[in-house]
Amino acid sequence: MHPEGLALIGPAGLAALEAAPWGHDVTAIGGLTLGADPISYAIAYASMLAREHAGDRAPLRAFTVRKEAKAHGTGKLIEGPFQPGDRVAVIEDVITTGGSARRAIEAIRNAGGIVSGVLALVDREEGGREALEALGVPVVALVRASELGA
Repeated sequence: MHPEGLALIGPAGLAALEAAPWGHDVTAIGGLTLGADPISYAIAYASMLAREHAGDRAPLRAFTVRKEAKAHGTGKLIEGPFQPGDRVAVIEDVITTGGSARRAIEAIRNAGGIVSGVLALVDREEGGREALEALGVPVVALVRASELGA
């Protein structure tokens, strides 16, 4: 959530998404709160700035997937400008087992979204990528743990 981090992650995430074979048709981004939230918002903001300069793509809409629906208010599991039929990139801060992404994927699909892929900041290389790809969901990570010396 640091301003410099958001300024770096937004454009880097957008570039990774645009480079992914499945990223061109994505209309909305989001994932399980709280890890995905600042990343999604930074990428959505970067997409708006990119649109101002390039003008060829609508900005990405960011949304949040709650861990559970609230008993009051709208009672929705997904908050924000998500719409049924959206082609979605699920956002993750760190992929370990893939459990958070799976929960988000299930919620998005149940709400009528089409999950195009997962975009993560870090793949910890502990089986999460493989678990998600076994579900038929491609994964792109900005960096792998082994590249960080972790």
